[in-house]
Amino acid sequence: MDKAVSKDDISRFSEVFDADPKNVLALNAVAKSGIGAVALNREVVNRVHHTYSHLIETPEVTNQKKSGRCWLFAGLNAFRLTATKKLNLEKFELSQAYLMFWDKLEKANFFLENIIKTRDEPLDGRLVMWLLANALPDGGQWDMFVNLIKKYGVVPKFAMPETESSSQSGPMNAVLVAKLREYAQVLRNMHADAASTDEMRSKKGEQMTEFYKMLTIHLGRPPQSFLWEWRDKDKEFHRHGNITPQKFFEEFVGSDTDDMVCLINAPTKDKPYDKLYTVQYLGNVAGGEIVRYLNVPMEVLKKATAAMIADDRAVWFGCDVGKMMERKMGILDNELYDYELVFGSQFKLDKAGRLDYGHSKMTHAMVLTGVDLDDTGKPIKWRVENSWGKKIGDKGYFVMADNWFNEFLYEVTVSKKYLTPKLLEVLDTEPVVLPPWDPMGALARNE
Repeated sequence: MDKAVSKDDISRFSEVFDADPKNVLALNAVAKSGIGAVALNREVVNRVHHTYSHLIETPEVTNQKKSGRCWLFAGLNAFRLTATKKLNLEKFELSQAYLMFWDKLEKANFFLENIIKTRDEPLDGRLVMWLLANALPDGGQWDMFVNLIKKYGVVPKFAMPETESSSQSGPMNAVLVAKLREYAQVLRNMHADAASTDEMRSKKGEQMTEFYKMLTIHLGRPPQSFLWEWRDKDKEFHRHGNITPQKFFEEFVGSDTDDMVCLINAPTKDKPYDKLYTVQYLGNVAGGEIVRYLNVPMEVLKKATAAMIADDRAVWFGCDVGKMMERKMGILDNELYDYELVFGSQFKLDKAGRLDYGHSKMTHAMVLTGVDLDDTGKPIKWRVENSWGKKIGDKGYFVMADNWFNEFLYEVTVSKKYLTPKLLEVLDTEPVVLPPWDPMGALARNE
């Protein structure tokens, strides 16, 4: 074939298509019903059931609605399990709007600091364009979640309930991002006029004051303290009195966040196993902890995850949720759609190839709350607590086949107790810095 598509090429394409009658059958079926319905593997669907050898008792699922706060929901969903046990509660939910407020405020400051830091970079260069494109994303990573928890604590949902803007974040983000890009222009123009860093930071203070006002109009004012009283599932009333968000986390949610580590499985040549990684310009709290990943083989990651669930502890994880998923039934299975049968073509990219060639990345965070192990201790399937409401899956819970775990799960957060001494030593090394656009940072970006 030559450089351009010719009429002869098109004739040949058409002849090859017509030579196999199954292509016409597939055309008619997909045109009428869509590729999802036609390619759906009914044998996979029929073998799905929500029974697990190890199951963590959990409350009703949450709903992030039309927002990208999955990472916050997943983190709070994992933490609320501790609170429900301590407080003897049947239903309980921590405020996602509260952490969203502080995350947006911190990210705005983080963005403006990065604009100051990159003031000598060309405006039309890839780095500054990337910063401007990702000025205030809804997404985030585990270490960013921990930064917020440590600094601001948590509150029950009643203390800072949802608003229209927290549940439908698009319109709010559009306005706030417009302001941040305006602020970026002001700061870069100041630098062009020979302003000092102190002068730019003084201007940033004015900008952040205005940003706080706009953010508060959207999400409300976060409480500095609140009256904490509750009735447990045995109908007994309790009153603690006024308490700060930081103290509430310490007393009623309390989790040793310093004991947790993010394991990833990224089998690409640029990320050798048993090394620590971070992503440049990925974060939310200036001066906070940077995002750190320990890249390990899948069998290491999976063993630690199953062990933690067996110890009755939920596992926060990041994945590429849009691949091989049936949303209504709540199924994640690598054999769910038989595209090869429909198209007569194999799809040969492996996990590393999908990462390297832009076909896969972390897009969603959820919580693993169960695992089904066979008689030899090998996982068959996993129970997933999602944050898309209870009208899908098994009242909001998904079932993840172990083959899907292998291919599209990229990250888990587990206790250091499940790591070998050798891996614990790696945690004390300096992380390899990955570029801002690396797929391991995608969960926190506008993508």
